[in-house]
Amino acid sequence: MPSLHAWGESGQPLHLVQQSVAKGDSDPKALACYGLLVQSVHGDGRPLEEVWLRFVDGRPVGRTTTAFLEWSCSKLEELGKSALLLVWDNASWHISAQVRGWVREHNRQVKRSGKGVRIVSCFLPIKSPWLNPIEPHWIHGKRRVVEADDLLTAQELIDRVCAHFGCSHEEHLAVPENVS
Repeated sequence: MPSLHAWGESGQPLHLVQQSVAKGDSDPKALACYGLLVQSVHGDGRPLEEVWLRFVDGRPVGRTTTAFLEWSCSKLEELGKSALLLVWDNASWHISAQVRGWVREHNRQVKRSGKGVRIVSCFLPIKSPWLNPIEPHWIHGKRRVVEADDLLTAQELIDRVCAHFGCSHEEHLAVPENVS
């Protein structure tokens, strides 16, 4: 069961307050974000754990997923890594034929050239998100950035998320609206 949190005056009953966005507000109503939990070991044996993030302009689709994977693999290659063990849920932008085909072709290219980061995909059972090591990070992140009595702008939310995870705000991933 998920933990539920609420704010209120001590001794007073809790009331739900529906927040609404002003008409004509151009700020997005939702944000999509890809995250990669990078776990490795320093040369001296100390564990290293960090989260890499990329926000998405629009919704996550196959092309933004492959762009995120490309970005992640290039950063991992800079760190001297040769493989990425990718633990994924069954989101449509993870399991699409386009993404699976891209990963297959990417791995073939890495094998042919002997350069790059191979991707090993490990798909989680349906409705088993707790098996993904990044899930606790998402849960704690959501709790840290929430605002009890006000709506955050998209930029405020992005700033809070990046501050929580200690990462820089990278350029957003985007694809044209009519492309999936």
